[in-house]
Amino acid sequence: MPKRGLGFTVLDGAQDRIAWAFDTFERIYVSFSGGKDSTVLLHLVMEEAMKRQVKIGVLFIDWECQFTATISHIRRMYTLYEAHIIPYWIALPMRTWNGCSQHEPEWTAWHEEKRSLWVREKDPLSIQDAAMMPFHFPNIMFEEFVPLFAKWFSEGRSCGCFVGLRTDESLNRYRTIAREKPRMDGKPWTTNVIDNVWNCYPLYDWHVDDIWTYSARFRKPYNPLYDLMHQAGLTPHQMRIDEPFGDTQRTGLWLYQVLEPQLWAKMTLRVAGANTGAIYSNERGNVLGLHTVELPIGHTWESFARLLLQTMPPATAEHYKNKIAKYLHWYATRGYPDGIPDCADHVLEGKGLMPSWRRLCKALLRNDYWCKTIGFSPTKSEAYHKYMALMRKRRTEWNYFPTEAAHESVG
Repeated sequence: MPKRGLGFTVLDGAQDRIAWAFDTFERIYVSFSGGKDSTVLLHLVMEEAMKRQVKIGVLFIDWECQFTATISHIRRMYTLYEAHIIPYWIALPMRTWNGCSQHEPEWTAWHEEKRSLWVREKDPLSIQDAAMMPFHFPNIMFEEFVPLFAKWFSEGRSCGCFVGLRTDESLNRYRTIAREKPRMDGKPWTTNVIDNVWNCYPLYDWHVDDIWTYSARFRKPYNPLYDLMHQAGLTPHQMRIDEPFGDTQRTGLWLYQVLEPQLWAKMTLRVAGANTGAIYSNERGNVLGLHTVELPIGHTWESFARLLLQTMPPATAEHYKNKIAKYLHWYATRGYPDGIPDCADHVLEGKGLMPSWRRLCKALLRNDYWCKTIGFSPTKSEAYHKYMALMRKRRTEWNYFPTEAAHESVG
């Protein structure tokens, strides 16, 4: 559907949404990454907080492998608003996806056993003692930490979390707003996180030009990393700040080499496959499963998938076999009792409307460890070993990869 103007500016709209959230929720915090969108959002939210003379929480998750300019900007923002915020600069061990390696498909920021390889020391403003976050547990995943923090911060009261999401950045971000989900008071720019906690997206209808217009017109501080990105040749639409090693984020690893080579040298020692990801993540084809992939001569897509599994480290292969077995069984009970097709229409495959072995091959080539591209989500840490044991049993029952040896964890 085409966009329709509502008769006011996006700045007026964002300010009205923020004011509504302050009127509605008993507890409020901002999810802050140091990027352009979350920085503008923090400025706007702080204007409202200072007007009302209240303090709000500011959550920043420190991924260790981040640009020096970003860390300096975070410190500046925390200092600028220190009288009006409850700071939560999290520098605790946290596990996330590593799309650059099959030997270590996950990595843990601030891993104590890797302390000698840390790319920098923790910032003095950061929370470094896990006891301050009573819900934190060893080997916690990012996807687990976020809702647990939200529930803990809310203290059982209604809580709003401001997130700097804009729908024109990507299809997935548009879907966050467009999909049918529970809304707070019917507001389309809110979604439920957990229990009584709601995400609020006041900037959902902003364009990238609006972000930079606001920063320039009101002379607000922004992350100077964007100036360096501009000098490196990126357009405003290409400039992103994120945890660097995911299967989409790894396409920006080359920037570390160009903008901060000393940091990059430390990162290649710290995270398995970082240099490989930087070399190949922008190349099309079979190396990392980007765009169009080609079938090797003499193979079907199914046999190619099985070959890829054979070349993986045993623990990683076992993990993928469990996911694929569940995928195949799900479709076996939904119209494909004799197995899924080897390939299907590219458009239907891309939209997830048709299963195929080619889709599975692309997930394997992309190092999509949690198989998000075929509809899965991460398995919770405390349930992972139980999940592996259950899947070993089910694979035998379903006759998918029934005889291979099992490995419980990736390590």
